[in-house]
Amino acid sequence: MIAFCFKRLLWMLLTLWIVFTVSFFLMRAVPGGPFDSERVLEPEIERLLQKRYNLDKSLAEQYWIELSNFSRGDFGHSFKLTDYSVNEVIAQGLPISITLGTFALVFALVLGLFAGIISAVYRGTWGDFMLMLVATIGVALPNFVVAGICIILFVFMIPIFPAAGWGNFSQLVLPAFCLGAPYAAYVARIVRTSMLDVLSQDHIRTARAKGVGPVRVVIVHALRGALLPVVSFLGPAVAGILTGSLVVEQVFAIPGMGSHFVQAAIARDYTLAMGLVMLYTVLLYSMNWLVDLSYAVLDPRVKLN
Repeated sequence: MIAFCFKRLLWMLLTLWIVFTVSFFLMRAVPGGPFDSERVLEPEIERLLQKRYNLDKSLAEQYWIELSNFSRGDFGHSFKLTDYSVNEVIAQGLPISITLGTFALVFALVLGLFAGIISAVYRGTWGDFMLMLVATIGVALPNFVVAGICIILFVFMIPIFPAAGWGNFSQLVLPAFCLGAPYAAYVARIVRTSMLDVLSQDHIRTARAKGVGPVRVVIVHALRGALLPVVSFLGPAVAGILTGSLVVEQVFAIPGMGSHFVQAAIARDYTLAMGLVMLYTVLLYSMNWLVDLSYAVLDPRVKLN
């Protein structure tokens, strides 16, 4: 276990360095800059701004300065949000995005597991057909389309939830549903296929022959094995929820990291965009790390190396 974690830590550091290098040079290769706007700055003011953010130095010098700062956890000051450092922006937006993503992931897992188990147990029935039809539609629809439909239905036609904002539970339900709905559909399809495979295995037939009740057979004996593909899917699911939250946060005007990321890309805010890219990389890599550890816990036959 210690050797596995140490090896993964080294790979994470290498991955972070590659992501940093590629992002740094790609952002500066894009036409335009952080100080381009409709209002032309005075040459002296622009020179002072470039000096403050080290843009007056060569590209190699800028790279090493930013790399050394990032290695210490200092992401610098935002180009556009001049009163805030990137660390402060992340500290304000990260809890909001984590809360939204956590609720969306819990919703996707609970609804997806329930639908997948019911569909597998009652295979070939109308309930199975309808659940898989809804799951197929959910897979096909991106979250911004789901968001638009939900706003029309539950904000304008049936005014149950607020259209935007952040601060109470009612403002969290709709964006979490829109963010998690496509992944609930994926989980339902994965669980159904995996559950059907597990239910046909010898140990399930043995449990039934011993007189174990159908509910216990499904929940105790079959579900653990059926969860393995779901655990494998959690890595891509978290990645999709993090990237999908960029759109959902914009649609529902949620002040999380997604809205800051979009604005940083539009405004060429190098430091803020770079800080968020590195943060997303750490989160995604850490989640994949946890998925591998969970896989070994669920299936003792899996060896970490």
